[in-house]
Amino acid sequence: MEGFLDAFISFLRAERGSSPRTVEAYARDLEAYFADLKEQAIAAPDAIEGAHVTRHLERLEHRGLSKRSQARHLAAIRQLHRFLVAERMSPKDPTQDIDTPRGPKKLPLFLTLDEVDRLLAAPDPRTAAGARDKAAIETLYATGLRVSELVRLSPNDVNLQAGYLIAFGKGQKERLVPIGRHATAAIEAYLAGPRDEILKGRQTRALFVTPRGGAFTRQGIWKLLKRYAHKAGIRAQLSPHKLRHSFATHLVERGADLRAVQAMLGHADLGTTQIYTHVNGARLKSVYDRHHPRSEGYAGR
Repeated sequence: MEGFLDAFISFLRAERGSSPRTVEAYARDLEAYFADLKEQAIAAPDAIEGAHVTRHLERLEHRGLSKRSQARHLAAIRQLHRFLVAERMSPKDPTQDIDTPRGPKKLPLFLTLDEVDRLLAAPDPRTAAGARDKAAIETLYATGLRVSELVRLSPNDVNLQAGYLIAFGKGQKERLVPIGRHATAAIEAYLAGPRDEILKGRQTRALFVTPRGGAFTRQGIWKLLKRYAHKAGIRAQLSPHKLRHSFATHLVERGADLRAVQAMLGHADLGTTQIYTHVNGARLKSVYDRHHPRSEGYAGR
């Protein structure tokens, strides 16, 4: 069975262009799956039935894994079996009739407009590092990029004159994302001198750089945001993904077309983007409860 896993992992790396982190996660989940199959005396893919997959999910639940983690495991197993069928290594996909485990859906956390304004005002653009940090944070909020997409940007990926950038998402999928005038101005100011000042003659293709001459890491952006959130008086934990949620939520609240938001976020499935309509609905209900005289939470009672 190990040979089938090796073939699938090679497929993820070579043809899907999956990130090392994704490949590692798939390999870890599938190794647990194969270990369970071995205990069930399954030695070949064509012997796997839906009941074997279901039993594996039940064992994961018994081990204390959340519904979300179980769903991640099942996603890896589905991709494996689809690959095996496509490559004619197996005649059937035993996962096709298995429903994805679903826990209670959590609404994404996001910043208020006031918090966003305070965060964006926190870096000091008079310093080279401050100009860089302001440009990075403005770009995150203006585009909704994933932090992994932000740190991979190069100056050539940004068209300031046209007002868009090219992001490379999951599976190396390329998409155009509008930047907006505030982020454009911040990037222009950063490229006008501060970036070269930080690099001190070093050469790199990265847009956002460190004094060592390399690209920012994901962890570096997390630390940067944490520092500026503290400076801006934002008490809640702040992450790059919370800025991504804020970007999408604020667009949807102001009437943006959901498919346009989906395209900008790089979501493969519109259903993933639709959670922001639930956020909007929750906000509307909150306003209703506070202000409608027939609601339980009416503030004017």
